[in-house]
Amino acid sequence: MELIELFSRTLDVTLPVFAMVFIGIGLKRLRWIDSAFISTASALVFKATLPTLIFLSLIKADLSVALDVPLLLFFAAATLAQFCFSWGWAHYRVPHAERGIYVQGAFRGNCGVVGLALAAGMYGNYGLSAGSLLLGVVIVMYNALSVIALAAYQPGQSTDWRSLSKHIATNPLIISVFAALPFTAFSIPLPSWVITSGDYFASLTLPLALICIGATLSVASIRVGSQVALSASSMKMIVLPFASTLVAWLVGFSGPQLGLLFLFFASPTAAASFVMVKAINGNVALAANIIAITTLMASVTVTAGVFLLRLLGWI
Repeated sequence: MELIELFSRTLDVTLPVFAMVFIGIGLKRLRWIDSAFISTASALVFKATLPTLIFLSLIKADLSVALDVPLLLFFAAATLAQFCFSWGWAHYRVPHAERGIYVQGAFRGNCGVVGLALAAGMYGNYGLSAGSLLLGVVIVMYNALSVIALAAYQPGQSTDWRSLSKHIATNPLIISVFAALPFTAFSIPLPSWVITSGDYFASLTLPLALICIGATLSVASIRVGSQVALSASSMKMIVLPFASTLVAWLVGFSGPQLGLLFLFFASPTAAASFVMVKAINGNVALAANIIAITTLMASVTVTAGVFLLRLLGWI
């Protein structure tokens, strides 16, 4: 009976998130939403509602709790280790032209939407606040490391650090993190009507973003998915998150810290990876397959992971 209750509590965290993804699939199949809506809504989330959500979650946060330096450092180190391991595996197991896409698909998670949604569902304000700080760290790393991996294996491409630096500096999510820090650090209050209006606007973020993720999935592309896509997806959703979480536990993380790390590690491949591959005229079909497969796998692997960690008493 205890196992059933534990599994039920696990589903309470993961099902609301992935239900929205499947609703997005259904709405697209019913043609209630189209590509124009998805494009506009995705841009709105990235440029406005998600930065607002991150900003508000940070100014409401207690930095003495949310600003966990060991957690941030471990997450950064683990992300770098995942990148290096994926690259090493791809070097020996993946065709040369597809290695960069494999590496990016295997280590780059959708922490900004799926990871943050799961963190909010599981840990409330702490999940949003601490998760937003983790997001600020990982956005910089994801962009820099992805450019390196893609440029290394794409003929005629080189790492444009000036362009990369500009891309990072103008990223709305990073800007929102730094914009919120003075308000949090010096306890600068905002008018209550600003907070309330911001909450209304920010509340659009997670359902809208998750519906767009579902609407962009292509079952047809999954059916013709290559072995490389399946390998990268298995690496992203099974090997790396469980190995990284085990290491985190061994070095002393537990409770909400470990749970937050797992949810971010176990997030499916970020949709931004497709955009970067398309920008360099790479194998966009492979990138799309990895995103689709990992997103569908997440509903099973994340639920199983949270259930197992709770069963072990680690979170």
